Amino acid sequence: MAESKSTSSRSKTTQETPDDGVAQEIQKATDEAEEQGFFGTAVDPTPNENYTLKGVTSGAPTPESDPEYAREVRQKLDDDARQR
Repeated sequence: MAESKSTSSRSKTTQETPDDGVAQEIQKATDEAEEQGFFGTAVDPTPNENYTLKGVTSGAPTPESDPEYAREVRQKLDDDARQR
């Protein structure tokens, strides 16, 4: 017969974020990366041609290279998600 494992009495609360520059810099870098569209699972509606050499050299927008276009893409994705 297997011996049962004892339960731990440790608290499962989240630690408070340290009030120092390091935590703030990490949050800032994370926010900037998220703003550019580097995180998440949303589908990018940008045409594949914009990511080709021809598209990049012609200045075709991508969410990673154009913050304004990234905002437009996020807005479109949000609007589409609300309609579901």
